[in-house]
Amino acid sequence: MNLVYIPAAFLVRPSLTEIVREGLVPNLPGGFNGELFFFLMANIGTTIAPWMIFFQQSAVVDKGMTEKDIPFGKFDTLLGSILTVVVAVFIIVVGGAVLQGLEIESAAQASIEIMRTNRLAGTLLAIGLFNAGLLGAICISLASSWAFGEIFGWAHSLNNKIKEAPWFYACYFLTLVTAGAVVLIPKAPLVLITLFVQVVAVTLLPAALVFLILLLNDEKTMGKLRNTAWENFVGTAIVVVVVVLSTLYGVSVLFPNLFR
Repeated sequence: MNLVYIPAAFLVRPSLTEIVREGLVPNLPGGFNGELFFFLMANIGTTIAPWMIFFQQSAVVDKGMTEKDIPFGKFDTLLGSILTVVVAVFIIVVGGAVLQGLEIESAAQASIEIMRTNRLAGTLLAIGLFNAGLLGAICISLASSWAFGEIFGWAHSLNNKIKEAPWFYACYFLTLVTAGAVVLIPKAPLVLITLFVQVVAVTLLPAALVFLILLLNDEKTMGKLRNTAWENFVGTAIVVVVVVLSTLYGVSVLFPNLFR
C-alpha cells in the first residue's frame, strides 16, 4: 500500500524540470533559521527514531533469527531503507505539485485538496496515509510493549497467547487506544503534533545511538561480528550530525535573531 504514492505522483502531472531543479540542487528557502533546523530535525526524526532501534532488535528476537539469518536481516533492512526513500520522493512530488503555498492542518485536508486537482490521486494519497497511520500505530505500540516487557520481566512476544502474556497485550492495547484518542481531540493541531514528536525523537536519538555503537564494539557480546572501523565512522558521523542539528535548533529557539 505504500507504493500507491507512485501512480499518484504521475496523475498530478508535475513539472519534470522543476523536480530536477528543486530536488537535486540544494537550496535553503529562508536561509539558516530555527524553522529550517526544525524541519530538518523532523525529517530525520521521521526517518530514523529511537523506537525503530528498539523495534528492530525486538523483532529480530521475536522472529527467532539466529546468526545465520544476519545476511537476510541486513538485506531486509537495506530494501526497506531504499523503498522508504523512493516512496518519500513521490510523496514530496505530489505535495510539491499540488499543495505548494497552502496551509495544511492534517493529512485528511491534504488528501481533500489534492482531490480538487485529481480525484484519483487524492484517493490514492488518502489510502497511503491511512496505511502509514495504521502501520505507525501498530509498530510504535508494539515497540513500546516489547520494551516495557523487557524492563519489567513480563512475557513479551507475539508468539505468546494473551493468557500467557497479559501485561504485554494490555500495554499494546493501551498504547493503541491512546494513539487513537489523540487523533480524535477536536481541533487538535495534528501536523504540529506530528512534527514536534519527530523533533523530540531526533533529540533523544544520539543517546540511543551512542549506546548502540558501544554495544556493537563490545567484543564479549558481539565476537567476530563487532563493528568495523568503517561502521564506527558512519555511526559516529550520524551521531555528530544529529547533535549539531539539535544544538543549532536549541540555539535558534533561545536566540531567534542569531541566524537572520
